[in-house]
Amino acid sequence: MADSAYHDALRRLFSRTGGAWRLGLERVSELLGLLGDPQRSYPVFHVAGTNGKGSTVATLDAMLRGSGLRVGRYTSPHLVDFAERVVVDGAPMPHEAITTWLGRWEPEMTRLGATFFEATTAMALDWFATQQVDVAIVEVGLGGRLDATNTVDPLAAAVTQIGFDHLEFLGDTLESIAGEKAGIYKRGAAAVVGETQPEIRALLAARAESVGADPVLVTGRDWQVRDISVGGAGTSFTLVTADGERRLTTPLIGEFQAHNAGVALAMLRGAGGRWLEIERNAEALLPEVRLSGRFHRAGPWLFDVAHNADGAATVAANLLEVGAPLPVSAVVCVLRDKDWAGILRAVARVATHIVVTMAPTAPVARAWNLDEVMAWAEAEGLPVQRVDDFALALDRAREHAATVLVTGSFHTVGDAMERLQVDPLAR
Repeated sequence: MADSAYHDALRRLFSRTGGAWRLGLERVSELLGLLGDPQRSYPVFHVAGTNGKGSTVATLDAMLRGSGLRVGRYTSPHLVDFAERVVVDGAPMPHEAITTWLGRWEPEMTRLGATFFEATTAMALDWFATQQVDVAIVEVGLGGRLDATNTVDPLAAAVTQIGFDHLEFLGDTLESIAGEKAGIYKRGAAAVVGETQPEIRALLAARAESVGADPVLVTGRDWQVRDISVGGAGTSFTLVTADGERRLTTPLIGEFQAHNAGVALAMLRGAGGRWLEIERNAEALLPEVRLSGRFHRAGPWLFDVAHNADGAATVAANLLEVGAPLPVSAVVCVLRDKDWAGILRAVARVATHIVVTMAPTAPVARAWNLDEVMAWAEAEGLPVQRVDDFALALDRAREHAATVLVTGSFHTVGDAMERLQVDPLAR
């Protein structure tokens, strides 16, 4: 009965995703005001960016929890269960608590016209206060300036790597997108710039300085990441700061993970005080970092939510770098508005057998056309097999390989984890 009430509450919540995405802070600010502005009762680290947000949040979470603090973590989207979005000390918000909160505040959400993400953000920030967290890490949903999470007053705010995403909301140039994401920088709070492209990096730094952020820490200027080495145990790198050089290792796989770790550590340095002391213990704390769905290994299965060609190419390169058992097969489902051809080309560099399928939770309106995919794959000469049934697709891929890569979207990875009974939050 309780589970039924939970799913019914979620159905009503997800119904708020219909229609156009409405950015703005008025509705969520009023809702938080009714809750007593819970986001002001604990310090916050705020993270935006196109790529690297998840890794940065995961690194901060491990560092802070490893220091004995009670930590709230708000991220999106989820892989298997909605409750993964709102986590305290590694434990998702209980289903009963979610059901109760949504039932209590649904009339006010309806009155305000609150969107799905606004409602979820308010719930997360309220839950953290209820749970008396020592600190919260909040990941931006879309953009930054008008994102519902921009109601927090952070100790430190970071913008990681910038890329082309959500052009209809954020603009069609990297400069306009960066400007929106830089909207999370606040007067008197530390601002961290993780972007490595010189022009965009300079733009972000200038925006941070213009609003009075302090200090402003910029990659390549205030810290450097050098001598990166990727292996089966993780990614090692040399971090260079004003205090000197340190050799560090993150369990996350990939050259870019060294840069993401650098951003997280810069946020702690920028926050100063006791947070700086935590940063100085990075060598001992970094080994505890975990990130679900990103080069996530479970037996013969390797899950990665890469949903663009660059991401898929990175996964393929890392797979070879760590010496995963051969042969490799892949299960792929990509949303139609993504570069599925680029993803399949990248996967084909390492997989001798690719199964294309349809993830059960993929939105029907965005589902890729498997007839079109197969015609293209045949013309390209790629080793692609079509298996519409998702569970059967997983079985077929496993028959052909020692390592099975599951990729293409959060839907693909989440659906596979659910069917294979892999807990995204397990350590």
